[in-house]
Amino acid sequence: MAQVLPADPDEPRAVDGRGGDPGAGPPPPGRTAAGGRRTRVRARLLRDRHRDQPAPVPADRGPPRRRTTPRAERAGDVVSRHAGLPDVDVVIATHERPVLVREAIDAVIGQEYAGRIRCIVVFDRSTPDHELDRSDSGGRRSVEVIENHRTPGLAGARNSGVLHGDGEIVAFCDDDDVWLPGKLDRQVRALCQGGPPTCVTGIEVDYAGTTTVRVPTAEALELPNLVRRRVMAAHPSSVVVRRQDLLSAIGLVDEEIPGSYGEDFDWMIRAAGAGGFHVIAQPLVRVRWGGSKFSRQWATIIEAIDYGLAKHPVFREDRRAHARLLGRKAFALAALGDRAAMRCAARTAWTSPREPRAYLAALVAMRLLSAERLLDIAHRHGHGI
Repeated sequence: MAQVLPADPDEPRAVDGRGGDPGAGPPPPGRTAAGGRRTRVRARLLRDRHRDQPAPVPADRGPPRRRTTPRAERAGDVVSRHAGLPDVDVVIATHERPVLVREAIDAVIGQEYAGRIRCIVVFDRSTPDHELDRSDSGGRRSVEVIENHRTPGLAGARNSGVLHGDGEIVAFCDDDDVWLPGKLDRQVRALCQGGPPTCVTGIEVDYAGTTTVRVPTAEALELPNLVRRRVMAAHPSSVVVRRQDLLSAIGLVDEEIPGSYGEDFDWMIRAAGAGGFHVIAQPLVRVRWGGSKFSRQWATIIEAIDYGLAKHPVFREDRRAHARLLGRKAFALAALGDRAAMRCAARTAWTSPREPRAYLAALVAMRLLSAERLLDIAHRHGHGI
């Protein structure tokens, strides 16, 4: 519905060619054309009286002010401002992957995006390779190598990269993943339209010679569904987020999570509760599985699961969500050969009989199936346990 605003009394009114108000109507009784001529004669006399007086000397205002160029128009920012697209900081945390990280960097720098891209490579617990530093002549593409100066691990490394940059948009990419053409441009344009502060895409999962396409849906990323079923398709290497929301409503990556395991899931839960996601329903990231340092660190996984259960009340409020994490804990205990695995598996089944991890954990605990074999099957289909 259109809204009619009250008239602004300070707004200049239209004036007709005679110098009067076109809406003022005819002159009131007693005011004649002759009266109008007398007024014009009086005005000429006043002008003649002051014509020969010297013009007033303006006060000394000092030297003329120097025009200050806005920061957005200075060198390095002109390209993005001219293109109407924000600067993007892409954070790549890396640890002893010298070949793969170069492929990840090249895919980021090679994105067809008219704005500025700064790739911040954070070396975590390893010697920085400053041979990766580079910048083109116009400053549109650059790579900066820094060290993780926060908590050792993936979470601290990502936060070091975020806080080192100043771009309006922040993106993440793992050091063994590759962005596909068109990814960044489509996501930034989606964020520029307003709405949710975070954008994700689908992925291609490469594992042991097989490729599986996984594309998330907006419904799957709503908080109640997200906690019930960890949406692996919404991978951290696909995340692009507005810096302002990252540093406020969503927050940085949690550095207290044991071993940084599941830090991406923790962050996604908070992002879902802080405005949700744009979803580009195409696989625009190639994710390489098989070289993960986390998938078989069972003791660390157990600690991280207990941490997440204590941190997020949503797991205790939803039996299926609670059972999913209990089932993962039971599986990790079974993989370790811990006797507590059967008790945890039974608790999982009691919490939600539909949770399959309860029965998988029991089979592993009874040594009827191998944890490694089940993990391999899951990865071949683009899933985790």
